[in-house]
Amino acid sequence: MTQDCKRNRPNILVTGTPGTGKTTTSSALAESTQLRHVNIGELVREKNLHDGWDDELDCHVINEDLVCDELEDIMEQGGIIVDYHGCDFFPERWFDQVVVLQTDNSVLYDRLTKRGYTGSKLTNNIECEIFQVLLEEAKESYPEDIVVALKSDTIEDITRNVATLTEWVRNWQPRS
Repeated sequence: MTQDCKRNRPNILVTGTPGTGKTTTSSALAESTQLRHVNIGELVREKNLHDGWDDELDCHVINEDLVCDELEDIMEQGGIIVDYHGCDFFPERWFDQVVVLQTDNSVLYDRLTKRGYTGSKLTNNIECEIFQVLLEEAKESYPEDIVVALKSDTIEDITRNVATLTEWVRNWQPRS
């Protein structure tokens, strides 16, 4: 497959620990840019792109190959915002910008407990944020010049992030 960019609209990956505001940010960004928002968790549930249920983590075990196969055609077309808490299995060629949302641990703890997270699911996600696991994963998986970390503690942060990313979309030019 050719690496040449045939897209006339950019693709953006919005990633971060659960509770950092990925879906809120992605939905608002899609509305302001007319890009299409794809929430991977919803896609996995709707299309059964998983290998069963993880009782300990209380979530589906996604089948990364099935997810990538499902997305391939629309990613080539461009204009997609992908929203998921992981990023290392998506092909590098798909994204023009990788956004890692980061949230203060006390804010994140409150958000996750309100969602009903407890035990190892809560602890694992807080530790993931403390150790900046997703930022490191993004930097290892994509060119560093397309990876950006954004603070996402408040509604004001989210509003500012959406405005910044909307401006980036408006100024984006396809790579030759």
